[in-house]
This record gives sequence, structure tokens and C-alpha cells, in this order.
Amino acid sequence: MTSEPALLPRRGLMFVLSSPSGAGKSTLTRLLLEAHRDLQLSISVTTRAKRPSEIEGRHYFFRDQDEFRRMRDRGDLLEWAEVHGNFYGTPREPVEKALAQGRDVLFDIDWQGTEQLCRDAALAPDIVRVFVLPPSFRELKARLERRAEDNPDVIERRLRNAIVEIGKWFEYEYVIVNEDLERSYEAVRSILIAERFRRTRFTTLAGFVEGLIDEGEALLGAEQPARAGTVRP
Repeated sequence: MTSEPALLPRRGLMFVLSSPSGAGKSTLTRLLLEAHRDLQLSISVTTRAKRPSEIEGRHYFFRDQDEFRRMRDRGDLLEWAEVHGNFYGTPREPVEKALAQGRDVLFDIDWQGTEQLCRDAALAPDIVRVFVLPPSFRELKARLERRAEDNPDVIERRLRNAIVEIGKWFEYEYVIVNEDLERSYEAVRSILIAERFRRTRFTTLAGFVEGLIDEGEALLGAEQPARAGTVRP
């Protein structure tokens, strides 16, 4: 099965994955990027400390709070939010450039950032929102503890914030309960493929269809059927 629409140019889409910490969105993000080399990750800027497993420029751009505020005040961020006591934001320039070139951009951001993206009338039609839920709150706690990258105080704060985050599920078009990683990945991948074929994303589709109709009428000559119901968007 192809994952890329053929022949016709289309606008890029903004594919947003959100979840409480530990529900699995980062793992799903990694699997999508490995399978879809044409998918570009939007790398966020953050003021939180870098974890041992993280690489500057691959997972995040790590900046202090003063630099983050300067970026925000200059309008260099599409969205920003304070999460778990740290600031996160999406650099504007690489996203806008990718969309203009018809490339899809993957966002690993929280519900606050997603709400800000959707307030932009120019961006909203190209946003696809997927929320990832844990199978249980107990399992969410266990995953954060197994990760062993945060101290107990941070884990407790993430769990308390998760209650608020989970309550935002209804703002997303798609919701996945991540009990089995393989099935969850297939679900997310299917959503991405289907959204790439959404009619409204193709910038030249109306002209292509008109060309097909004209070609059919030319081939059929005087015997062609009437254009009943044909609408030109």
C-alpha cells in the first residue's frame, strides 16, 4: 500500500500527536519517522534540562528561559506553553517552509500547544490531531517509573498534570488507547495515510477532474452523457 498520493500536488499537513507523559507518543513518533522518510519532525525548543538519552537538535533545542522569551517576543514561535514548570515552543520558520513545499510535519506537542496552533486560521485546515491515552493510570505511573529518567518529585508532578491532560481528549479528531504498541502504531499510520488523501488537500484536483471530463467527452463525441451534478469548486 502506498503512503503517498500519486500524480497530484497537495498541501503539506500538520500531524499532531499529544498525550500525557508516559502514554507513548514519543515512541509512536519515532516509529512513524523511521517508516516515513518524507515525514519531517518539528523539533521543539525547551527550557528543561536535557536528559542523558537526548541529543541537541534531534530531540529538542535546549535553551535558557531568557533566550526562549526573546524567541517568543520576536514571533519566532508558532506556539508555546509552560508544561511541568518548563517552557516548550515550536519554531515557526522550518514548519512554514515545509508546508509551502508540500511536506508533512509531525508534531510531538501537548494540548496547550495544539490549541494555539488551531487558533491560527491559516494553519487550522491542515492540522490533524491524534491523542494517545494509556490503558490505565496505574500503567501510566509504571511506565514513568520504568523510564527512570526523572526523579520522584518530577514523576509525581507529571502524573498530577496527566489528569488535566487526559481530560482534553475530546478536542482531538482521533483517539488511540496505547495498550499494544504495534496495534497503536498501525492505527496512527493508517490515520496519516488517510489524511494524506483527503480531497481538500489536493491543490490541483478540480482542474484534473475537469480534464478527465473533457477527455471523456472528446472520446465519446456526440454520444457523451450529460454532466449531471458536475460542480466546479
